[in-house]
Amino acid sequence: MKTILLIAFTLGTMLPGEKDSLTQSAFMGAWAAKQGRTNFTLVFQDGYFSFVSFDIPGKKFTRTYGGTFMVSGRQLHTNIEFDSKEKEQVGSHKQFATTINGDKLTLDTGEGIKEWTRVDDGTKALAGNWRITGRMRDGKIEQMPLRARKTVKLLSGTRFQWMAINTETKEFSGTGGGTYTFRDGKYTEHIEFFSRDSSRVGATLTFDGSVNSKVWTHKGLSSKGEPIHEEWTREN
Repeated sequence: MKTILLIAFTLGTMLPGEKDSLTQSAFMGAWAAKQGRTNFTLVFQDGYFSFVSFDIPGKKFTRTYGGTFMVSGRQLHTNIEFDSKEKEQVGSHKQFATTINGDKLTLDTGEGIKEWTRVDDGTKALAGNWRITGRMRDGKIEQMPLRARKTVKLLSGTRFQWMAINTETKEFSGTGGGTYTFRDGKYTEHIEFFSRDSSRVGATLTFDGSVNSKVWTHKGLSSKGEPIHEEWTREN
């Protein structure tokens, strides 16, 4: 049935405003869908993407997966770097037929959701694919070596999600995310899902933040009240 659906998307008649060939920039930003109480979010930014499903009232995280992506014609090509539910999917390539018509994206990810609505276009200053590269220790920033085990944070214009993953062992250690704002040197997160501790859902955290070229620095207190002073570097 999935194969039939993909063929239908590829060969079907185009709708007004629909393009025969898509670009990566057409996907940039955040897209959302909802089914009952479950929220679904897709973020595409700087060649990286994430999918996540969660229930805010129930404070329940369901699943996330993601990795790198590229677009060819009307086909979305993805290389999976992490999957919280199916570890064996890490390293696999997945291809989806897609259409974009205005603020509507048609893409069947296999969770019963086929139509997505654009949330933002990913053009804000912090929008990007970030990787943590330094933490304050003993009064100075200690640089972190690049390795398969990493923590990345993907931000669109309004949404954020961090993921702790290992691309070699395929281990998934945790994730959290929601919406954010960044203005006047203040970076504020509003947590909508947290895989390790559901009690953090609904919390708001504010940090001092600055962006200098490819480096994003922010410091403040974590949801546990512990001091944080970190450096994140753009992956692209």
